[in-house]
Amino acid sequence: MAISVLSERRAALDRDGVRVSVVIPCLNEAESIGKCVTAAHRVLDEHGFSGEVVVVDNASEDDSAILARLAGARVVEEPRRGYGSAYLAGFTAARGDYIVMIDADLTYDFEEIPRFIRELDDGAELVMGNRMQAVQPGAMSILSRIGNPLLSGFLNLLFRTPVRDAHCGLRAVRRDVLPTLALQATGMELASEMVIRAARGGLEIRELPIALHPREGESKLSPFRDGWRHLRLMLVYHPNFLFLFPGALIGAIGTVVMALVFARASLFGHLFYIHTLIGGSLLVVVGTQLVGFGLCGRSYAVYQLGDRDPWFEGIGRRVRLEHGLLLGLALMAAGFALGVVIVAHWIARGLGSLAEERVTILAATLLIVGVQIFFTSFLLSLIGLRRRGRGDA
Repeated sequence: MAISVLSERRAALDRDGVRVSVVIPCLNEAESIGKCVTAAHRVLDEHGFSGEVVVVDNASEDDSAILARLAGARVVEEPRRGYGSAYLAGFTAARGDYIVMIDADLTYDFEEIPRFIRELDDGAELVMGNRMQAVQPGAMSILSRIGNPLLSGFLNLLFRTPVRDAHCGLRAVRRDVLPTLALQATGMELASEMVIRAARGGLEIRELPIALHPREGESKLSPFRDGWRHLRLMLVYHPNFLFLFPGALIGAIGTVVMALVFARASLFGHLFYIHTLIGGSLLVVVGTQLVGFGLCGRSYAVYQLGDRDPWFEGIGRRVRLEHGLLLGLALMAAGFALGVVIVAHWIARGLGSLAEERVTILAATLLIVGVQIFFTSFLLSLIGLRRRGRGDA
């Protein structure tokens, strides 16, 4: 009987087309997957949506895949475990114009699906659920109640996104925007990546309040590990915050410290001596390296991942490889010249003790920073080759 109903549904979809694909990732959810598939089909049928239910079996060790098929789902096998891996396989297999993402543990009410579809019909391109105002007793741990708002707030701060619950597992997206999202994350951090990429792509993002119910079956979440993966992805996607801003600050502090030493300035009657100069030199070198990492990260995001950054693109049009090479060579030449003067004085004094410690540290700092700038300029040019290949200046 189930096989006959499934065959009729597939024939109707082939004839009329698929409007909605409900994609459910599944890892050892034998207790609930059948109920999920049945609920999804019921909601689609009751509201007249031509749709399909795609269950992505993520290498389950129980009968989840069999039970999903018996309930009428199209099962896709994804042997590489991971929340992101499962959804990437599901997106590839989905045929609907709209894709509804929902977990297989019955924490979300399938009756909410029509609300998400109506938002897509109304022009939204990504619709997020917001669980935080209606978490039922036992549905979310204290750690997650604290961590979710913190991570969502940090994501909003970095990427100016309009969501309050960036990690909700119930969401809907238009299939035609998936190329814009270009998702790659294989773990739970896919939830953050989707929001970040949608915001950077200028997509219309909306959020709907929903309830979170206690799950059926064993939880697969690891709060600390998954939280770190979300945080790590946010930092990787924002090299300015991770590298550029700290590097500029550290480099500026180091430059000021070195200048104070050469100016023989004092603080509360105490002069700055050679050890302070060494510390300032270290800060300048580290700051320069971090700025270089930040520029390379932004360059990769803009020229290889398709991010939009008007400020960086404007700088890229005005500053060329040769500018960086000349700056690096100038600093190296200055450091080398100071080194020659120091060695000449040392030889003139009979190869005794080196008395120009401060100038020696300055020369070494200039030489190291010059080398960093010189080779970072080449790396930036290498990353930007794709841009020039498209005919840009």
